[in-house]
Amino acid sequence: MGKYTKEDILRLVEDEDIQFIRMQFTDIFGQLKNVAITASQIQRALDNEIMMDGSSIEGFVRIEESDQYLYPDLDTFAILPWRPQYGKVARLICEVHNPDGTPFAGDPRNVLKRVIKRAEDMGYTFNAGPELEFFLFQTDEDGRPTTRTSDEAGYFDLGPLDHGESTRREICLSLEEMGFEIEASHHEVAAGQHEIDFKYADALRAADNIMTFKLAVKTLAQKNGLHATFMPKPVPGTAGSGMHINMSLFKDGKNAFFDPDAPGQLSPLAYQFIAGLLAHVQGFCALTNPLVNSYKRLVPGYEAPCYAAWSSSNRSALIRIPAPRGQGTRVELRSPDPSCNPYLVFAACLAAGLDGIEHGLTPPPEIAENIYAMTPDARAARGIQSLPGTLEAAIHAMEADSVVLDALGPHTSAQYINGKLREWEEYRTQVSQWELDKYLVTY
Repeated sequence: MGKYTKEDILRLVEDEDIQFIRMQFTDIFGQLKNVAITASQIQRALDNEIMMDGSSIEGFVRIEESDQYLYPDLDTFAILPWRPQYGKVARLICEVHNPDGTPFAGDPRNVLKRVIKRAEDMGYTFNAGPELEFFLFQTDEDGRPTTRTSDEAGYFDLGPLDHGESTRREICLSLEEMGFEIEASHHEVAAGQHEIDFKYADALRAADNIMTFKLAVKTLAQKNGLHATFMPKPVPGTAGSGMHINMSLFKDGKNAFFDPDAPGQLSPLAYQFIAGLLAHVQGFCALTNPLVNSYKRLVPGYEAPCYAAWSSSNRSALIRIPAPRGQGTRVELRSPDPSCNPYLVFAACLAAGLDGIEHGLTPPPEIAENIYAMTPDARAARGIQSLPGTLEAAIHAMEADSVVLDALGPHTSAQYINGKLREWEEYRTQVSQWELDKYLVTY
């Protein structure tokens, strides 16, 4: 049974003096969009009558087929706590539908729901718990973002060294007002870098929570005169920002990855899921690491994984098995970064894991050693492959992976690949400051 009915929302809008409702949705590249309506239009919104121009959204539809409708998920109704307390603002997360009422194939939320349905048909619930890192930077006199920070803190430090502590605290409290369960927040390795972890949820809710989290972080940072960025590697020579994803499958209310009598207390299903992730990690790398800049993070020396291997504890491996067992048994994928579209990433990861289960795949042996310290020959001897080194290489790996393409569907996969190839071409034809400094005088 859902959390809210239409009648509940109509009553809350009136009782809470809500004046605006943001009808939110996400484009295929992970950008949050919205159509704002006044309270007078809430009945139309609840009846799925709010229309928008899909031809104006990256990767949606052509201009001659532009009309699309927003279908709100009633259970996502929430008041935005950082907006005014008089004339409040609420939000509803929506799915995009065609004029005939069918789900739009290019809506990322619908993409994820299709793969979730496949897991449900096999008897599984897919849960995900993200760990998002981000930077808080100062702005200049015109309010434009810089990469400067007066922060002098390091890993787990606190104020007065951690100059972003008060903003991070405000973010956590605001998210808790919206129903999040914040499990931990702390300063990260780099100056100005932070992490906030919230409790796992079913994959659809977890993806919704990531989009809400990003909005809250950026909004409250701006309110405090700072700029928050989820760019993977904004500062050269220091740690980049990741979005580790903890994943598990539940069946009949029990964690299907846990087997108290098996080696490592991991079930055969867990090993098959791990094998599926490893088999397709190169194919979904363009989703988990979607920017040119993402591949500046995936290099040795900064704890970001760049080699396809798994381990029960080794943090140089792509996949790690955290210590908790029982209902807390999970697989941690360490390659994604927070610029990704969580709906598409969860869809691809789930499809990869299910492929491992359906085909009874076996993962390679666990790697306990520090992979960064291995020579290329040693890695090759152990069958450890590198992740793609550029966005272009990742796109081509995605084009060759039928499991990932099928998970996204023909429309989304084609639009995503075309958009990212344009992005790569734009980057490839730029002349950077590094090139000018390196070559202009010498040659």
